[in-house]
Amino acid sequence: MNYWLIKSEPSDYSIEDLERDRATIWDGVRNYQARNFLREMQVSDIAFFYHSNVKPPAIVGLAQVIENQLADPTQFDPNSRYFDAKSTPEAPRWQTVKVEFMEKFSEPISLSQLKTMFTPEEFPVVKKGNRLSVMPVHPEVAQRLLSK
Repeated sequence: MNYWLIKSEPSDYSIEDLERDRATIWDGVRNYQARNFLREMQVSDIAFFYHSNVKPPAIVGLAQVIENQLADPTQFDPNSRYFDAKSTPEAPRWQTVKVEFMEKFSEPISLSQLKTMFTPEEFPVVKKGNRLSVMPVHPEVAQRLLSK
């Protein structure tokens, strides 16, 4: 099992939305490095759900990958802000996963707390200017977060 961090602005999709929906496709990722991480995700992997672009930004809960290697359907929808005219169903450029709600933390782990717990080398989310929306989490970092 691997661990990941997935970011979302709560105004777009929050941990409360995932709790209500129970599961969702993690669509709309349009960064190649983040897309490549999505391609690496396996069923049963755990994702730390991070609320970004809020005060304070924080890890707010957990999700589990329940399907992987999915074509992101928004790339084919001309009405979607994530439409990609160069992508086709025969050769999709953007893959994603489906995640299922696991839990919402009673106490979010804020970015400022994360900065006191980890170096940028240990956990890149604490690196100034890191805007990557999907990233791996080293198992030792994951265990420290889960024991908090």
